[in-house]
Parts: sequence; structure tokens; C-alpha cells
Amino acid sequence: MQQTAPVGPERIFQTLSAHQESAALNSAIELEVFTRIAEGNSTAKEIAAACGASERGIRILCDSMTILGFLNKTDNTYSLNDLSSQFLDKSSPSYVGGTAIFLQSDKLLEGFRGLTDAVRNGGTSMKEGSLDPESPMWVKFARGMMGMMYPISQIIADSLGFETDRNLKVLDIAAGHGIFGISIAQKYPNAEIYALDWANVLQVAAENAERFGVATRHHLIEGSAFDVDYGTDYDVILLTNFLHHFDKPTCEILLKKIHGALKEGGKVVTLEFIPNDDRISPPMEAMFSLMMLAGTPQGDAYTFREIDEMLKNSGFSSSEHFPIEGMPNHLVFSIK
Repeated sequence: MQQTAPVGPERIFQTLSAHQESAALNSAIELEVFTRIAEGNSTAKEIAAACGASERGIRILCDSMTILGFLNKTDNTYSLNDLSSQFLDKSSPSYVGGTAIFLQSDKLLEGFRGLTDAVRNGGTSMKEGSLDPESPMWVKFARGMMGMMYPISQIIADSLGFETDRNLKVLDIAAGHGIFGISIAQKYPNAEIYALDWANVLQVAAENAERFGVATRHHLIEGSAFDVDYGTDYDVILLTNFLHHFDKPTCEILLKKIHGALKEGGKVVTLEFIPNDDRISPPMEAMFSLMMLAGTPQGDAYTFREIDEMLKNSGFSSSEHFPIEGMPNHLVFSIK
């Protein structure tokens, strides 16, 4: 008779202490530990001197990073592995350490500290939630998330399917860092980009447009996507990481406004975390609903079936869903 392996509480302890792991990684990023190791510092003493930290603290932190799979350790020396070399060394073009600025921000963590109340009430326990236009969180988001979003921006630009010399009018809603519109401007030299966001966030988009050499074709529209006049005759409207903040009726109000601003045959590109219909897979996409519960009054991670229904209710004729390989983000292309 085959015996069932005994069940222990390890998974419970691991989950309850998971904040220790994220705090350790955040500290290693803040101290630029991975970058200093990439520069040739390998012992705790050398890394500590390069980071301006204590030798004891660096030893314990680097041991923790090794346990978590971000470093290798041989005898008393540390080295980067493939993961940290590609994504956590600031000199790497694929560096994503800046995401910690947002994912470990006080505002985001505050929402999760009040999660029990959010579950009771059906929405965030924070007074303003994460939708406060004056919140510095969104400036942190814009500055911190661009590195992670850059590859996706290239996929979007490459997927539009227009002749590269075509004149394009593009609206970038909730532009943030602006990289989605900026990448289109780089691929399409006759594209004019209109970036819409709150004024404090648009400063980051403007800086990036200058940095990437498209500032003369990058225009700013300050204000709320629900309130400002978009203008008309857009060929493309970018709706990236935005719908999940709102309930379905609010999303449809926005989508109808977007529909009215598009040319006939124009495209909406939606970027979202899209779980399967079972709402428990894939794990990262499905867990995103919890972040929306903690941080917004009515937001959610919507399935493609739900997004498609909202788009059809708003006048769009067809939509296609494209998961992005290796990422929890999904694209939806819709036609007016």
C-alpha cells in the first residue's frame, strides 16, 4: 500500500515570511550589490567597501541572495548568475531593478497592510487608493517600470503592421514613462505621439522623449483620461496597464470615448494582465486581481472574454488576444 507523504506547515511559514525575501532583494538593489559584483568585487569585504556598507551586513545579504537564487557563492566569493547578470546589473540593457522603486513603494505596501479590510469591504482600505492624481507613486512607477516595459514597447511597435513611412496619429493614454508611444515614434518617423497623463507624470515621459530623440513629435495632454478632450482621427490609441484599475461600467465609458476618437479602421492596443477563465491561472496574471483589491476601489484583472465583451459593447468590431512569451502581460488588438 502506497503511503501518502506527510503534510507539513512549511508552505505556510514560507508564505508568511515572504516579505523577508522581497525586502532582501530590494536592499540588494538599493545598495547596487549586483552592479558592484559585476565590476569585479567578489568578497564580502570588497563588496561592502564598494557599496558603502558593513562587511557583516553584506555577507548576510549576499548569502541570502545566494539562497534565493540571485548569486553564486564559491568558498568566500560571490558572483552573478545568468539571472542577475542580465536583469540586476545596472550596466545591462535588460536591467529591471528599477521596478523595485514602484513594487516596494510605501503606497503599494500600505494597500496590502490593509488587505483584510479590503476583503471585507470589496475594495482598497486606503482613503485615496492608488488613483490619486497627486500621488508620487505614479512618478515612481514611470521612472521604475520603463526598463521592464521597453521590450514590450518594441513588440507593439513591430506589430502595428503599417508601412513605416505612413503618417500616424497616436494617442498614448496613461502614458507614464511614455515608452510605448516613443517606440512607435522611433519606428515610424512620420508618427505624431500625443501622451496623456497627469502633469507630474508627463514630466517623465517628456524627459524620455528627449532622451530617445523624438521630442519634436511627442506632444503632452495633461489631465484625466476620463475628462480631457482627446481630439479625433487617431490611427492608433494605446491603452496600456489601465483598464484593470476600474470596474466594467467605468471601463466601457472610457472605451466608448476611445472609440469616438479613432479613425474608421483605427486600432486600439490594450496591454493587460489577463488570467484564464478559471481565474487561477496563469499564476502571475491571476494573482494580479489581489493587487487591484488592495490598491483600488473596484479594479480587477479581466479575462479576455470580459475584455472582448467590454470592447464589443463599446463599438469595436473585432479583437485578438496575444500573450507575450516570458511575460505576464498580454496584448489585445482591436479594430474600429
